[in-house]
Amino acid sequence: MITFSTNLGDITIELDFEHAPVSSKNFVRYCEEGFFEHTIFHRVIKGFMIQGGGFTAKMKEKPTHEPIVNEANKGLSNTLGTIAMARTDAPHSATAQFFINTANNDFLDHTATTNNGWGYAVFGKVTAGMDIIQQIEKVKTTTVAGHEDVPREPIVIEKVTINL
Repeated sequence: MITFSTNLGDITIELDFEHAPVSSKNFVRYCEEGFFEHTIFHRVIKGFMIQGGGFTAKMKEKPTHEPIVNEANKGLSNTLGTIAMARTDAPHSATAQFFINTANNDFLDHTATTNNGWGYAVFGKVTAGMDIIQQIEKVKTTTVAGHEDVPREPIVIEKVTINL
């Protein structure tokens, strides 16, 4: 279990080491290094997802480790309350950023080993704090430094607690 203590409340996540070992270990590594502390949820789209793990409150992107292999083909689905790796258009480009699904987003699941079909790798689920996620999902957003859907008031991950 990983707990993110945010300025709006706590979110607890259970990782799925069985189905997504690379993504789970990668996530724990960033947690152990304190990487996520003082980062924000920088992209919030109501009815879709909340994304974090890469930017400070001043929208400065943090440097990351090398990208990891995409595990979207391991059978986990982007359903309500799951956490998945964010990435660029390149299938195997995920580093530190993640998103929490606020709806059933199975269109993000793996369908083929092509650029368009790879999907987004789910590696865990929220076990407590969905009320906080719903609160985050409702905030007003704006555009900052070319980034859309940024909360007007920063939603900060203040502390990360690891209970594995």
